Amino acid sequence: MTQPVPAGPPAAPATYVFAVCRGVDEGVLAELPGITTAPVRALPFERLHAVVQEVPAADAGRRAWTERLSDPVELERCVRAHHRVVTAVAAHGPAVPMALATLYSSEERARQALGAGAGRFHTALARVDGRVEWGVKVYVSSASAANEAGRTAVPTAGPGGPPASGAGRAYLERVRGVHRAREESRRAALLTAEETDAVLRDLAVAARRLRLQEQQPGDGHRAQVLNGAYLVEEAETARFKEAVAALRERTGALIELSGPWVPYSFAGEDGLHGDR
Repeated sequence: MTQPVPAGPPAAPATYVFAVCRGVDEGVLAELPGITTAPVRALPFERLHAVVQEVPAADAGRRAWTERLSDPVELERCVRAHHRVVTAVAAHGPAVPMALATLYSSEERARQALGAGAGRFHTALARVDGRVEWGVKVYVSSASAANEAGRTAVPTAGPGGPPASGAGRAYLERVRGVHRAREESRRAALLTAEETDAVLRDLAVAARRLRLQEQQPGDGHRAQVLNGAYLVEEAETARFKEAVAALRERTGALIELSGPWVPYSFAGEDGLHGDR
């Protein structure tokens, strides 16, 4: 009779890393739900702390996470949970946010990998200490040109024949005028984007031009010409916001300001995305 093979010990859980900071309030972490049901806690290393949570080994594989993040509902849940933890940590001191789904096969592996990048973490924490990130987006609106185009009717034919040549020429001139107006509007918006970026860079510690976002269905007749991130001293927040308002008033452009955010764009956690 074949004897059943005894089951081996359960696989050790993986370690999910939310952020790295200098110090952390365990009481704050205890109130955060995180990604799984395990407690969110601090993992000390190299005079720093990683904010971590255990993930069952069965749920920690690359395939499992790919499937999880391909589900829009689950993706949104994970993004919100990750951001909630990072924001809570950053509210009590500088923090380097890690990328979503930063996983290590074990706590020891996480400690080793993060420790190897300790120098970069210390540098990044010094960079973001006392500073916040602001997002600024500039759009070009073609609504007026589109409305003008809608009013530019094709000349109708007269009784018994094609439209008069004068009417045809007038129509073509109106069409050309609409095209010129649209191009001039776009050129003006690009100049506004460059001016906005230049003014705000002077008020920021650091700045980044991010990839332009594609037009969404609800955006109507507008296209993005600037997507900028600016690292600003907390003490300079009022001055920065006033500069955006002044640019908006002076240029008449559609300028959106968002923030303050945890400095995701300036944390510098390059390449430290786990070892799934």
